[in-house]
Amino acid sequence: MGHRNSFYMASKPETILKELKSGKFSPIYFLQGEEPFFIDKITRYIEENALPPQDRGFNQILMYGKDVTVSQILNNAKRFPMMADRQLVIVKEAQNIPDLGKEEGANLLMGYLNNPLPSTILVFAHKYKSLDKRKKLGKELDAKAIVVNAEKVPEYKLGPYIEGYIKEKGFTIDARACQVLAESIGNNLEVLTNEIDKMLINFPEPAEINTDHIQKYVGISKDYNSFELTKALSFKDVLKANKIIRYFGQNPKANPIHPLLGLFYLHFTRILLVHANKNLPERDLAGLLKVNPFFVKEYLAAAKVYKLGKIIDIVGYLKEADLRSKGVDSNMEEHETLKELIFKILH
Repeated sequence: MGHRNSFYMASKPETILKELKSGKFSPIYFLQGEEPFFIDKITRYIEENALPPQDRGFNQILMYGKDVTVSQILNNAKRFPMMADRQLVIVKEAQNIPDLGKEEGANLLMGYLNNPLPSTILVFAHKYKSLDKRKKLGKELDAKAIVVNAEKVPEYKLGPYIEGYIKEKGFTIDARACQVLAESIGNNLEVLTNEIDKMLINFPEPAEINTDHIQKYVGISKDYNSFELTKALSFKDVLKANKIIRYFGQNPKANPIHPLLGLFYLHFTRILLVHANKNLPERDLAGLLKVNPFFVKEYLAAAKVYKLGKIIDIVGYLKEADLRSKGVDSNMEEHETLKELIFKILH
């Protein structure tokens, strides 16, 4: 079993997956955080690879947090494998273990952490939240188990994430197509990776993905999407922006306002950063804006179109639109709120 002390600190999901794929398994995994996609991915890998198929019948135990106590989990973990080298105990939805947050349950788990059974792999899949690191159990897990903090991928990191995911599959993607996916789908990784996977199975061999492929296989229009909308705003292309807004209005459920407001806020914050750092070389500016260098020229052009005062006004319009979309002092439909917002930004 991989039992190296250098492990025992919060690790990134990619690091742990790499270790698992090299055949190194440790006695205790505590997978926690807001992004269930990574927790599911690691749990699934361990479930499918820790034991050979013939050993699973007697030695693979699956439990659900709401149905078990810490004591019951540990009784299973302390059991020796039957006619096999090791056993696997997985606790799914571990955030629902009733006594994990209580002193008695925490003490029991800390006791096991000090002396885990080497022939058991014990996995806690603790979704949507993390244990408090200031409390003793959080500290003890960090010191004595493999702890993975699965955090949401922020919007500005989605591009590199998509590129990396597609590269893993043996494909490449052009910068524009990557941004269309990121801005149109957002950071729900389960939805995003499902859409990518469904698209890639259509190719008999690896290829470079472009916006035509995304339109054909994912159903995101290459001309009428959120990426093209922010680009139209950058260059104050009133005609194109209005065409996209009309297109969105025909299918409002597929184009909800809140992700768009977040996207606009990020977009105009970047233009604001360009104003404050006009003398930076383009490569350094790309790093500051956290965008592919391919898009820096657009932001430089947008900074000439939108003066500082106008951007500050736009941030105000975004806050106003957000309140209206939540029904504060307004009965406007989402589409009407969006239409009015775009008018204010462009004029």
